[in-house]
Amino acid sequence: MASSPSADHPLKGVVTFLGGVLLVGGVSALLHEWFGFIRFLGFLRFLVPDGHKILGNAVMAGLGCVLLAVAGLLGGRGRR
Repeated sequence: MASSPSADHPLKGVVTFLGGVLLVGGVSALLHEWFGFIRFLGFLRFLVPDGHKILGNAVMAGLGCVLLAVAGLLGGRGRR
C-alpha cells in the first residue's frame, strides 16, 4: 500500500508531543537551575538523578530537539 507524500506518519503526533515536552521541560529546568526562574513541567525532575541536574536537563533538551527533527522527517518535510 503506497502512501501519498503529503500523508503524515501515524506516530508523528506522539513524537512531536514527546519532543516538545522534553525540550520545554529541559530548557525550563536549566533556567531554574541557573537563574531560579519558576519551574515549568516540574515532573520531569524525577527523570534526572541527583547531582547531575544540569547535564541531565541539557540531555533532555537535546533529546527533545532530536525528536522534533525526527517528527519533521516523519511528516515528509525533509523528503524531495
